[in-house]
Amino acid sequence: MKNTFVTFLAMAALVGAGSVNAAGNKDAGKAKSAACAACHGVDGNSSIAQNPKLAGQSEGYLLKQLQEFKSKKRDNATMYGMVAALSDQDMADLAAYYASNKVKAGVADETLVKKGEQIYRSGDASKGLSACIGCHGPTGAGNPAAKFPALAGQHSEYTVSQLKIFSSGARANDAGNMMQNIAGKMNPADMKAVASYIQGLQ
Repeated sequence: MKNTFVTFLAMAALVGAGSVNAAGNKDAGKAKSAACAACHGVDGNSSIAQNPKLAGQSEGYLLKQLQEFKSKKRDNATMYGMVAALSDQDMADLAAYYASNKVKAGVADETLVKKGEQIYRSGDASKGLSACIGCHGPTGAGNPAAKFPALAGQHSEYTVSQLKIFSSGARANDAGNMMQNIAGKMNPADMKAVASYIQGLQ
């Protein structure tokens, strides 16, 4: 009887863990995404340059950001208000939905491409500035296993805003302060150029 009870408890724990860490359902996520559409677009391709495109981002990265908005590790009053009432399953479903969509390519400013590409692919040794390609890949596809975001096609205005807040320390949810250290070595012209290049990556 005692062994049966222990087995029951173990099974109950596994079921509970499964519900907390359940995989996202993209169809359920689509149904739950209506409140997100005004800022991020129906399919996650925001038409507002200040708001990020979510389409095609990795599921793990999206879930991490939603969880960190909710815990306020990533401090954003608007997003906190949006996620505060979401369950773990809601967040997993939304992440699955946006990850299943394809990001729409953007266009780079031709006058900034040369400088932006140099920073993205080679960094700037004179500043100790690391190349973006190391974490975000040659095509800007990111690194899903490490939860490093995809960048290709992202609005340049949004990317600049994130570089600025990483540089100031206002955003501090990056692994090992990597982005804070990198952005802190960039001047406004660097940020604008690499963000424009990223917008045009495909």
